[in-house]
Amino acid sequence: MPIYEYQCGSCGHEMEALQKMSDDALVECPSCHVQSLKKLISAAGFRLSGSGWYETDFKSGKKKNVTESSKNSEKASTSKESSGKASKKPSKSVS
Repeated sequence: MPIYEYQCGSCGHEMEALQKMSDDALVECPSCHVQSLKKLISAAGFRLSGSGWYETDFKSGKKKNVTESSKNSEKASTSKESSGKASKKPSKSVS
């Protein structure tokens, strides 16, 4: 549930309230009991930043870094293909 911030237009009292998104906004100030509470616009309480936060925080073991392992497997398959082609080339004999 989100935490909403309120400020009373009458006495200036500020408060926070844990409410469901579907709940009606509070209107009565608990300090002066006047119906003049207004919701404040505030920043979120958390921030998701950086790249790969999901992979590094919630995976373990071999699944820890999926992007690096897929890059490594692509490089390995490419090098295998190129080495396989090199061995099939006929060798030139010097006369």
